Amino acid sequence: MKILHWALALILAAFLVRMGLEKFGAANPVFQYIAEQSGIGLFEPGVRTFTGISEIIAAALIVWPRTRFIGGLLAAALLGGALAFHLSPWLGINAPVGFNEAGGYVKSPMLFIMALSFFFATLGLLFLNRPAPRA
Repeated sequence: MKILHWALALILAAFLVRMGLEKFGAANPVFQYIAEQSGIGLFEPGVRTFTGISEIIAAALIVWPRTRFIGGLLAAALLGGALAFHLSPWLGINAPVGFNEAGGYVKSPMLFIMALSFFFATLGLLFLNRPAPRA
C-alpha cells in the first residue's frame, strides 16, 4: 500500500513542479487573460508568480512523508482555486493555452481537465495520508 502513497505523491509533485515552473519567465496566457477579463492587473505577473512559488512549495511538501498531508492541503487549495477560476466568467472551461499568429488566444479545455483530474488525485492523496485520530 505504501507504493500507492509514493506513486500518487510523486506524480502529483511532478505535475505541480511542471505547472509551477511554467509560471516563471514570459507572460502566461492564462493569467494575462484573467487580468484582461477582470481588469485587475495584479494577476499578471503578481498572482502568476505567487501561484508558481506556491505550487513548487506544495510539491516539496508532498515529497516529504512528514509534510505530505500539509502539501496535499496546499495543492488542494491551489487546484480548487484553479477550478473556481475555470468556472468563473473571467476564465472559463475553454482557457487560453497559447497565442495565435494574429495575437489572439488559442483556447482549449485541456487546463480545466488537468485541474479537475489532479484535484481528485490530491483528494486521494489526502485520504491516503490523513492523520491518525488522537486517542
